[in-house]
Amino acid sequence: MRKPLLFLLFALFAFLAAGCAGEDEPTDSAHDSGGAHDAGDPAADGADQDDAQRFPDVVEVDVSGEDGTYDVTVTISSPYDTPERYADGWRVTGPDGTVYGEHELAHDHQNEQPFTRTQNDVDVPTGVNEVTVEGRDSENGYGGQTRTVRLPR
Repeated sequence: MRKPLLFLLFALFAFLAAGCAGEDEPTDSAHDSGGAHDAGDPAADGADQDDAQRFPDVVEVDVSGEDGTYDVTVTISSPYDTPERYADGWRVTGPDGTVYGEHELAHDHQNEQPFTRTQNDVDVPTGVNEVTVEGRDSENGYGGQTRTVRLPR
């Protein structure tokens, strides 16, 4: 009776271990400053995500306009927003890091999450095919999840 029980326990352990081995680690750096989460990260420990998030996440970007001048509509998630600390803007950059536009937000959006705003007349040189939008936190600066989009031609 002992051998079948030991075999069953061993098989169960092997099954559980194999199931955990294939899981991917988060690649989103929105909740810390350095990328992957470590054991000391409150987000990795299951703590309140709002407390751990240091930067706003850009969740959607839509670009319209003609070659050279574009309107950039950005949706940002910053569930930690309060009047004391909030997502206070974003920037539009090219593949080489050149900043083509910065948009400032004058107040928090605590009761509107996620929120969407449009930056008009962003000048992007001919030959640049895509832009990246990165959010800014009033205390921690730029960071979080970004979005890269192709420009309409």
